[in-house]
Amino acid sequence: MHRFKDLEVWKQSRLFCTDIYTVTSSFPESEKFGLTNQLRRAAVSIPCNIAEGASRSCNKDFLRFLEIAIGSANEIETQLLIACDLGFINLNYLNPLLLKLDSIVKMASRLRSTLS
Repeated sequence: MHRFKDLEVWKQSRLFCTDIYTVTSSFPESEKFGLTNQLRRAAVSIPCNIAEGASRSCNKDFLRFLEIAIGSANEIETQLLIACDLGFINLNYLNPLLLKLDSIVKMASRLRSTLS
């Protein structure tokens, strides 16, 4: 069992949620139940899965939740690229978000490696 609040990957993914909420607040109203909702749900999924996995008693379970968190990160990357393609977000906002997301995935992957 791990203390999720001590994990840097959890801290960074929690902060990343704020970034996603901020950037999606400028999306068109017609996307409220589309990309906006999907991006926000996927962003929240990352720290939540890390926290849930950390509470499990065996590393095998934690690994499974880390994989889900990484999957959510990949989902977010795809959705951000689509949002850029549609003109909802410009490259000045997209690139820093993708860099933060990549950092989160790398941290989660390193943690996964240490648990294996």
